[in-house]
Amino acid sequence: MRCIIVEDQPPAQRILRKFIQDVPTLELVDVFSDGLKAMEFLNAESVDLMFLDIHLPKINGLDFLKSIPDPPHVILTTAFSEYALEGYDLNVVDYLLKPFSFQRFLQAVNKVNAKYEPNGPKNESGPLTEIYIKSSHEHIKVLVKDIYTITSDSDYTEIHLKERKILSNEPLRHWVKVLGSNQFYQIHKSHIINTQKIDRISGNLVLLTNGAKIPMGRAYKENFLKSIL
Repeated sequence: MRCIIVEDQPPAQRILRKFIQDVPTLELVDVFSDGLKAMEFLNAESVDLMFLDIHLPKINGLDFLKSIPDPPHVILTTAFSEYALEGYDLNVVDYLLKPFSFQRFLQAVNKVNAKYEPNGPKNESGPLTEIYIKSSHEHIKVLVKDIYTITSDSDYTEIHLKERKILSNEPLRHWVKVLGSNQFYQIHKSHIINTQKIDRISGNLVLLTNGAKIPMGRAYKENFLKSIL
């Protein structure tokens, strides 16, 4: 699981880094000292889990969490127990009261593992074949097999089909969750591709059958190539 730390105290950052490093199922992507920087990151990138302190500069952790429209799984970390109830009202997975042990940390992570679906939401009747894309005031039906790429552009995403593109009100991380399977991969902070549309891979570029050339981001390249080659 890709995870981030939002914590302003260096000692707490070091402890979380060490605990994450000791859990093989976790991959630390980045560390942030305040919620505003983390918010900017989440607008462009997708992660599965966030370790979030409550007492942060500029905006406290709970207000930051309320401002995220589609948050990842969240484990709160704080030295103050009085926020526990409000945290659970925000559907957090667990609440770690500082100082916490590695055993308690692992217990919280295992709760996330129980909820985590690495291949995205599953359709009980079989693979997802069609989706409805919210575009302005419409919901447009699209066949999943017809999607080439999904690209993040500021506050919206572009779903690219063979002969047209659709602007979606949803962020890129929404489509990672909806379409995250062996067929779709995020290969860059701004790009998801349909691997069935790959023509070839050349250097740091993925060339698709419609002529599009999509760059592979450094943070995504190794896992992507391992998965498909």
